[in-house]
Amino acid sequence: MTAAAVDTAAHDRLGIDALRPEQRRAIDAAAKGRDTLVVMPTGSGKSAIYQLAGELRRGPTVVVTPLLALQHDQLRSIAESNLSNAAAVNSLLNRKAFERVLDDFTAGRLEYLFVSPEELANPAVRTALAAGRPSLFVVDEAHCISMWGHDFRPDYLGLGDVADLLGRPPVLALTASAAPPVRDEIAERLRLREPAVVLGSFDRPEIELCVRRFVDADTKERALIADAAQWSSSTIVYAATRATAERLHERLHEAGLDVALYHGALSRAQRESVHQAFLDGSVSTVVATNAFGMGIDKADVRTVAHFDVPGALDAYHQEIGRAGRDGDPARAILYFRAEDLGIQRFFNGHAFDEGALRATLLACARGAAGLAPIAARTGLGRSKVRAALERLDVVGAVRHTRHGWEVGRGDIDQAVAAARAHEEALDRLQQSRVDMMRTYAETTACRRVVLLGYFGEHFTPPCGNCDNCRSTDTGADGGAPFAVGEFVEHSEWGSGTVMIASADRVVVLFAEVGYRTLSTELVVERGLLRGKGRNEVTTTTRASVGR
Repeated sequence: MTAAAVDTAAHDRLGIDALRPEQRRAIDAAAKGRDTLVVMPTGSGKSAIYQLAGELRRGPTVVVTPLLALQHDQLRSIAESNLSNAAAVNSLLNRKAFERVLDDFTAGRLEYLFVSPEELANPAVRTALAAGRPSLFVVDEAHCISMWGHDFRPDYLGLGDVADLLGRPPVLALTASAAPPVRDEIAERLRLREPAVVLGSFDRPEIELCVRRFVDADTKERALIADAAQWSSSTIVYAATRATAERLHERLHEAGLDVALYHGALSRAQRESVHQAFLDGSVSTVVATNAFGMGIDKADVRTVAHFDVPGALDAYHQEIGRAGRDGDPARAILYFRAEDLGIQRFFNGHAFDEGALRATLLACARGAAGLAPIAARTGLGRSKVRAALERLDVVGAVRHTRHGWEVGRGDIDQAVAAARAHEEALDRLQQSRVDMMRTYAETTACRRVVLLGYFGEHFTPPCGNCDNCRSTDTGADGGAPFAVGEFVEHSEWGSGTVMIASADRVVVLFAEVGYRTLSTELVVERGLLRGKGRNEVTTTTRASVGR
């Protein structure tokens, strides 16, 4: 695959005159048949990667995407371009239309077929896709496969098996937000073979990063309402719970603002109506839970405000990335009250149900079966059995095959012990991610150093576009004893990788306990960390990823 061929396809198919270096590397790798993992921020052109790789490979492309809104947006984009034919199979189609799309794919009349992970549980769908002999298997929003990530979706767990059933075409995994442990899990669960890993810079320099700190909840709410009255362009206000979103919506409406409400408990018609009204400008402000996000391809969002602190910088980075996609100045404001971290610690907690694990294992031992038969065998609810299967799958105690779920390796006691150990490790990491949100909110240094360092990207302050850099001198960054990406050892926490290294703090991601923030002064004074060399996998170089 020559550079000229990629450039020609980009120009002729999508009207792109110049690809970004990250796009070019990813397209080249995928078009040549190499498994590829791409991590690039929202608005940086990930869709063009699979679209052009699909055009350059002989044979159709299967694109797994989690939401109907995303499917709709991608189909519209393809229809407006010079790309080949595309369609989707989803729950909105009647049976005849559903089967017609599958027939078109099998017959070679489609280049792109969009499908949700839920539809891939349908044996008829898998059979049709395999018959179409796809030449590329695309997993969009790939972070959803990671239990370490911020938007885990159980139906993604089976995508590695689906790739096998399709004959193992090259796998192209795309995501806008994945810290190192999430990237590792994506590669492991999709069983990527020596993948090309393309990491764009996580920086969005056009977005001003601001944190407003509060002691009491009422003052925080009044501040948001007063600020919102000054915002004249498209705005998203995120709240942690449905009840908070509803209250803020009511208060902002009473203040005379043009505002809509969005959360997962609304009907599909209501959600789609708000979604469309925001996209076409009929409503300027949406108050929402994190259910509002994927598929928001709106270039002129000027403000993304978080009334409640998110549970991790992964989620925060992805959500603020919906601002300023046109490259013009935008702002991300976090309304922070330390007490609000408690709700995220609650959300990130995991209940361990040993009885459900044992019952599920015994049910699987009676023969491979799907979720419903296994639930019937156990006498437990489907949601509880699904959760048990997820935990057992992680440790290899069960596996999902074309015949259903069946027992994997190890006896029951070993499997339960392994699941418990994994759950405890997951809890430690999740709680450390909440701690990193606190570090970001409370830092007096450049906020970009913390935000980008979380993803393993070094940034030299000042950024000039965060509240701290605007008010103080954040440029004195000398004296860091370790470099970003360096392997280190701690006497209690074991091996880790330096994520942030500055004059006042060192943040290390440890394999067993997650993120830990240490005082640079104490690290030097007491010799708390011992250097072990360079970890090239988790370091990235800054590159322009503007729209």
